[in-house]
Amino acid sequence: MPRLRRHPALVLTVEEKEHPDQLRQSRTASVRDVQRAQILWRYHAGETVTQITQALKTTRNSVVKWIDKTLQMGVMAGMKDTPHKPREAVITDDAKAWVVHLACSKPKDLGYAAELWTRSALAAHVRREAVAAGFPALVHAGKATVQRILAARELQPHKIRYYLERRDPDFETKMREVLLVCKDVAMENEVAAGRGGRPDVVTVSVDEKPGVQAIANTAPDLPPVPGKYPTFNRDHEYVRHGTWSILAGLDLFDGHVTARVEERHRSIEFIGLLMDPDAYYPPACTIRLILDNHSAHISKETRAFLATRPNRFRYVLTPTHGSWLNIVETLFGKMARTFLRHIRVRSREELRERILKGIDEINQAPVVHRWHAFQALEETVIF
Repeated sequence: MPRLRRHPALVLTVEEKEHPDQLRQSRTASVRDVQRAQILWRYHAGETVTQITQALKTTRNSVVKWIDKTLQMGVMAGMKDTPHKPREAVITDDAKAWVVHLACSKPKDLGYAAELWTRSALAAHVRREAVAAGFPALVHAGKATVQRILAARELQPHKIRYYLERRDPDFETKMREVLLVCKDVAMENEVAAGRGGRPDVVTVSVDEKPGVQAIANTAPDLPPVPGKYPTFNRDHEYVRHGTWSILAGLDLFDGHVTARVEERHRSIEFIGLLMDPDAYYPPACTIRLILDNHSAHISKETRAFLATRPNRFRYVLTPTHGSWLNIVETLFGKMARTFLRHIRVRSREELRERILKGIDEINQAPVVHRWHAFQALEETVIF
């Protein structure tokens, strides 16, 4: 014998039917609103509570709740949540502050092996120490609870963002000197371009890029195949044949590059690099070098070479940990993005040849490197 309906039928006018009918088919409304509309529509169509529960895969109590409420208050009011007074927060501000304090410390300082917290590890520590710390509400705190507390303070203790400590007491002074040189270069270039020649003082940005690896494939690269393989395919295994150091100077007037590829970057290799611009530029020209405090740049051997070329070279040293002020870094970035990217060679010598070939290609179409950040730095530091 079929079970008798314990709830009265839901009677709706034509206008009242329209709202749940549209809402139950909506693709943009919230899931809970769509489900409530489906419950009322099915009940109005004659389905039992059991049938609705099975069809919508929800609980019987939920179906009965919305049917009873609609029968009592009507379809429009019955589909809305009843306003209620929020419960007082179980986790107090003091408890949250304790969690934040833990997050701002390192787990190794609390006896753990890890350097940084994960959310799971922090939540486990919070649960373990909550009672002893006087915050029993956090005994069952999970990863999501900890994450909400940290997100409210915009904390991400599982991440590291690197910064550079200023260890040079004369950092500001040296940076100002480099910026002034770059400003002079821009002015000199404008004057020289107007008269159609090179400035009397040539500025060359110098640095080294060590550790360029000569990596060989263990199997040949497979070329792309139209409609089948859109990219080159490369075997994961490789062989290292050693490294080279690139020593380069970038002319800030016309973008010309003087460079050497050496096994090391000692004083003797740096002196060899200095010989290249010395031979390239006219004898009456002064070569102003922007470079860092590497030992090879200021060694006795280098100074002895400079003494044989009086008034030929002029140093402008960047501050310690201020290599970002040297525009030649943009040249190395260009190399890394172009001919050094994904490079594979059969030997160290092949790598050296290809680097020199890449530099020749740059000199065939030189680009004047300008760092636009200098303008903002000049305004804040110099003026």
